[in-house]
Amino acid sequence: MLRLLHTADVHLGARHDDLGDAAAAQRERQFAAFKATVDLAIAEKVDILLIAGDLFDSNTQPRRSVERVAAELKRLVGAHIRTVIIPGTHDCYDRSSIYRTYDLAGLAGSKPDDDLVTILTPSVPSVHLAACDVVVQATVFGTKRAPNSPLRDLRVAAEPAAAWHVGMVHGAIAIPGRTDGDEVVVTKDEIAATGLDYLALGHWHSAQQGRAGETTYAYSGAPEPVAVNQDGAGKVLIELDSVAHTKTVKIAERRVGRTRFDKLDLDAATIGSQAELLSVLSARADPDLVLDVRLTGVRPDELDVEPTEIEDQLKGSFLRVRIRDASKAALTGGTLPSPDTIAGAFIRDVEALIAGLERDARAESVAEADELRDVLRLGRLLLAGHEVTL
Repeated sequence: MLRLLHTADVHLGARHDDLGDAAAAQRERQFAAFKATVDLAIAEKVDILLIAGDLFDSNTQPRRSVERVAAELKRLVGAHIRTVIIPGTHDCYDRSSIYRTYDLAGLAGSKPDDDLVTILTPSVPSVHLAACDVVVQATVFGTKRAPNSPLRDLRVAAEPAAAWHVGMVHGAIAIPGRTDGDEVVVTKDEIAATGLDYLALGHWHSAQQGRAGETTYAYSGAPEPVAVNQDGAGKVLIELDSVAHTKTVKIAERRVGRTRFDKLDLDAATIGSQAELLSVLSARADPDLVLDVRLTGVRPDELDVEPTEIEDQLKGSFLRVRIRDASKAALTGGTLPSPDTIAGAFIRDVEALIAGLERDARAESVAEADELRDVLRLGRLLLAGHEVTL
């Protein structure tokens, strides 16, 4: 039996410009997730930790950050758990590569005559871990953008002989029209042609898995989200191989990140005021939660919601909260005022325009119709003598 723990896209040292004051805290959350990954590897007594690229968010990192990573890898060395790392697209193996600047294996306590920490590079494309009876291989380029698919020439070699053959790639599986601009792209046919038992993938931040030919492949996903819209992140994959006459690959997900995601749709008709909405959301407060709130349905005239104000008031209660108002202002109900009055003429003219636009399915027409519904709502309030703040 061979037991692997597979992670990728840790992105240590990410700047998180979108998080403002919370950026430093999120960097620490990412390091905590990496530490939790090492904890999991030790607790599960795995044979190998695979890090499939983008361990670091960039090749520009302070020495202290590299030493923190080395200290965690040193714990694996002490437990006789081997680590194999490939560069990604953020920490690519170019001239300024962090793996050229620092001897990460040496800092982690791995000696030249052991195989406890291995960085695969263009000159070291594979490692035979004899104690685990496995060959781990990868095609690593010296540039961020690959000149060709890293699987183009990757095949299971007859020598050295090993029970298991594992590959590593940091790149996208080809999806026509979506991955054309990616730096590294592989196809499922190329995966199948390798003959590998398992292919550990990085680059996509959501966990997913599949099979091509006889090869099982998986993305582990980022252990902690790099951006707050990555709701498939927060997991690593623990991959268990059992040896019988027939090879099998079993994959189970293990959560190591703290960040959780939730989506909440609220019918605007059930909300009496902005204060009431704030109260409803405050009841869900959780500093580890990214909450995506969407107001739907038909909005009463009296309900005036300013999403950015609510988001500001909830800062500190959530890791991140986003309010989107997708509700629509109501059309006029009941008996309309006489068309000879200002109110009657206004309502009929605007509602006629809305009806025409809503019959048109184009997105720009729908958006214009929604704007006119708001115009209608504000006009009704003004004509009824209400004070309106624009």
